[in-house]
Amino acid sequence: MNTYPSAYEADMSTRDPLAGVGAEFPARWSPRSFKKTSIAQEDLAIIFDAARWAPSAYNEQPWRILTSTEETFDTFLGLLTKPNQKWALNASVLGFMIAHRTFTHNGQHNGWAIYDCGAAWMSLTLQARKFGLYTHGMAGINKEGIYATFAINAEEYEVVAGFALGVLDVREKLEKPYVDWEAPSGRKPLTEVWKQGAW
Repeated sequence: MNTYPSAYEADMSTRDPLAGVGAEFPARWSPRSFKKTSIAQEDLAIIFDAARWAPSAYNEQPWRILTSTEETFDTFLGLLTKPNQKWALNASVLGFMIAHRTFTHNGQHNGWAIYDCGAAWMSLTLQARKFGLYTHGMAGINKEGIYATFAINAEEYEVVAGFALGVLDVREKLEKPYVDWEAPSGRKPLTEVWKQGAW
């Protein structure tokens, strides 16, 4: 198991977790500045195995994770929107989270598949941080192009989101507006997102 050191330590002053919250949660953020670095295959296997242990409705495990290799990286990059291509080109790995639309046990529509993919995404993201790596999820992808390029059956699977995985580099590498956004973001107060007893 390797560690992949960052070019700098991000300013975490915008983050204010309650005492007792695990350090791995506020330590996770979504940078855009990556340093092109090869990640060992055994480390990638561990990262994506962490996703395998996420919870899911009826234990369906509907997530399918499609990732680039060195040979296919440019193909994956071309399936991002143009703005995302500008910064994601320096990531180590690009990928797509894909949901199986139906339950295996009865063939019925799985209305929780995307929710469960989110759990798998968080699992692999937190595992990546244990190696010193960072992830950035992306809505800006060409879904139709992904279905076509990889011959994915759109009736059986739903392309949910894209992501970048890699080693953090200095923010100054980014052009505007990304350089202005390159910092761990704050969070809404707990009282705004947690309701007890009534809405």
